[in-house]
Amino acid sequence: MSDPSQTIYVVDDDEAMRDSLTWLLEGEGYRVVCFDSAEHFLLARRDEMRGCLVLDVRMPEMSGLELHEKLDSLGSQLPIIFVTGHGDVPMAVNALQRGACDFIEKPFSDEDLLSRIRRALELDCELAAQRERSHALSHRIEQLTQREREVMQLVVAGKLNKQIADELAISMKTVEAHRARVMEKMGVRTLAELVKAVMSLS
Repeated sequence: MSDPSQTIYVVDDDEAMRDSLTWLLEGEGYRVVCFDSAEHFLLARRDEMRGCLVLDVRMPEMSGLELHEKLDSLGSQLPIIFVTGHGDVPMAVNALQRGACDFIEKPFSDEDLLSRIRRALELDCELAAQRERSHALSHRIEQLTQREREVMQLVVAGKLNKQIADELAISMKTVEAHRARVMEKMGVRTLAELVKAVMSLS
């Protein structure tokens, strides 16, 4: 069973394939939503979508690869599993290099597809957790005063307290006070944790 917030989106112009995948995936307890074209999926797409996308490479009008490029330009992180025919493998490999999650060749076994979907949904959970951490860090940074942000940037850049005091024309004691408040507000205990937190947002 997947996270209730996750949906498997199937985009394929072949109705028989859509029906077959729906039957298989719903039988495993997954929530499935199908689209008969890339264009229809784009119309329904939302930033908050969770789950994964099972996407046919070859479709009329907009292909699966073109949809992948479009989603990439929109900043989508929804993991994509491409469904390919034998001749499409080089294209699918290229798509993997550009950030797709996986691809599977027709004909495929149910278990092969299900194992790839499980991996894609795990990746979706990891990406959602990363987004949540980034959001929490961004919120903490917003709580810093302008001076605290300046001190934090210099600390992260490796400057010593005396150098920071000279650069900002403030006393060492003031630097130490700001530095302590930065650590507290950012929810970190060590300099290494602070550097890691700030770097994760860049």
